[in-house]
Amino acid sequence: MTALWTASELAAATGGTATADFEVSGISIDTRSLRPGDLFVALKAARDGHDFVAQAFDKAAAGALVSHIPEGVDGPCVVVGDVLAGLTALGAAGRARSAARVIGVTGSAGKTSTKEMLRVMLAEFGSVHAAEASFNNHWGVPVTLARLPADADFAVVEIGMNQPGEIAPLARLARPHVALITTIAPAHLEAFGTLDAIAREKAAIFGGLEPGGAAIYNADVPTGAILAEAAGTQGQGFGHAGDTVRLVRLRPTPMALVIEAEVDGLPVLVRLADAGAHFAVNALACLAVAHALGLDIAVAAQALGRWRPPAGRGRCETIRLDPTEEAALTLIDDAFNANPASMEAALDRLAMLTPGPGGRRIAILGDMLELGPEEMEMHRAIADHPAIEGIAQVHCVGPRMATLWQALPEHRRGKAVARAEDLGARVHAIVRPGDVVLVKGSKASLVSRVVDVLRNLGHSAPDDTKGAA
Repeated sequence: MTALWTASELAAATGGTATADFEVSGISIDTRSLRPGDLFVALKAARDGHDFVAQAFDKAAAGALVSHIPEGVDGPCVVVGDVLAGLTALGAAGRARSAARVIGVTGSAGKTSTKEMLRVMLAEFGSVHAAEASFNNHWGVPVTLARLPADADFAVVEIGMNQPGEIAPLARLARPHVALITTIAPAHLEAFGTLDAIAREKAAIFGGLEPGGAAIYNADVPTGAILAEAAGTQGQGFGHAGDTVRLVRLRPTPMALVIEAEVDGLPVLVRLADAGAHFAVNALACLAVAHALGLDIAVAAQALGRWRPPAGRGRCETIRLDPTEEAALTLIDDAFNANPASMEAALDRLAMLTPGPGGRRIAILGDMLELGPEEMEMHRAIADHPAIEGIAQVHCVGPRMATLWQALPEHRRGKAVARAEDLGARVHAIVRPGDVVLVKGSKASLVSRVVDVLRNLGHSAPDDTKGAA
């Protein structure tokens, strides 16, 4: 196997000193996921990574990036003045040596799903390197770039933010050939105050573009004018109001989302199996990336049809409550994240699905976080969404969702609990065969624990939507 980095390359990239000759095949910042041959990067976060260097070598790390050699450790190391600065420099070196075409992805929602769509689509045209999980912050972006194989054809780098001023330096580090903003929505309002402020921060990704690069943005959001201004002459909008990539029509069905679009005026059809309508934004964005890279649009559209929502982001599956009988419920696992826009889209999808015999539509909703001073009203307003009329019961988790519970008509009120565990203990009594059950909330609401309990009720069959037909 070709080495990702040698000790001398690591030392040159980071300005550090290597204590021995070695080669690494990967980069790790967590001993729990470390693989043999990895370079362990001893970052300081909630714990000091130097406390885990010995454990990393016990798990066959090939070397470690440290600011000092911990007592009792005799494995090969590269010693730097500051580990995070060293990792950032290593990421910059990984980007500099690569000939890959780099796509930077940001947005208030849909970053990770779009990244995974791009991974599937771009694989039709060459080798693809993409960020793992949601590696999109001040250490995640450098890790992604440090892991970038020198011979990759494409790299997809996810860029996120929690506070003002975080996007620009990460964009300059990634130096994308194509920069993409999926959408602007009320997430992180606590830190930014207004949607306009969020849009300006997200638009900072365009400042990192390589010369001649493409600035792709969602033209349908209320802050589209801010994004268009930031994109300038490099801008390409997508959506109903898109120029190069225009949405013509959506045809949601119980089994798939059919997207009719035009790219440069030519018709394109994308069929996303097992996907809600909100994933259309991601698919249009991917078509815009394909266009900006000069790829065959027909091949790109066909490749997008092979993508499936990842766990926690709208995946639909059948939970067989009794393998010997036709007793099952349908689970929509959308428990990874939530904001008002994605919550409405998920409820719309639930309203489209037909329960089995004797079944109902059930929503289990956890708090939406980081919405700022209007958060309680945003939760209450869910009660006014038209899809609520088709939902038999709404179970609410957390103090913010309690506001929704109070606004619901009494016959739609399910359980209202403070913690996900409280509902998980009762979930066997609130669902029944034939039900279609949506679970959605911000990650920190922990409603994913309810998903785990639902899966444990029976025999799961992922990607099988027969119970929702």
